[in-house]
Amino acid sequence: MKNKLGDLNNHLFAALERLSDEDMTAEQIEQEAKRASAIVAVADTIISNADTQLKAAKLWAEHGQQIMPMLPQIGRAET
Repeated sequence: MKNKLGDLNNHLFAALERLSDEDMTAEQIEQEAKRASAIVAVADTIISNADTQLKAAKLWAEHGQQIMPMLPQIGRAET
């Protein structure tokens, strides 16, 4: 997948622009609001995942290889 967090920003701003379109009917606004809610829900999950990855990277930077026994899911699988 080639999407980046910057792409997420673009999608969020595009949703905001669609919501601010003054030519939309009440039905179109309602439909767009539902769509925006779905986009936000997915965005929240993406941001949470990125935050978890950042925390793991910080732990690795601070503690190096010695952190791996406590966090095997971010490194090699144990056999």
